[in-house]
Amino acid sequence: MSMAVVGMIAGMALAFAGYFGGFGAFLLVAALGAVGFVVGRFLDGDMELGDFFRTRDDRRR
Repeated sequence: MSMAVVGMIAGMALAFAGYFGGFGAFLLVAALGAVGFVVGRFLDGDMELGDFFRTRDDRRR
């Protein structure tokens, strides 16, 4: 599945949440989507747990 299709599905989910549930539901769906994205990247191996705890100076090395 292309990233454009994934983006379209995510946008449609946010639109439905905003329309039927209001702004609070929109924010909840957006926040949970971001958490799901980070967990998915972590499980795919694209991201490591240490990426969240490194200081700015450690990333340059």
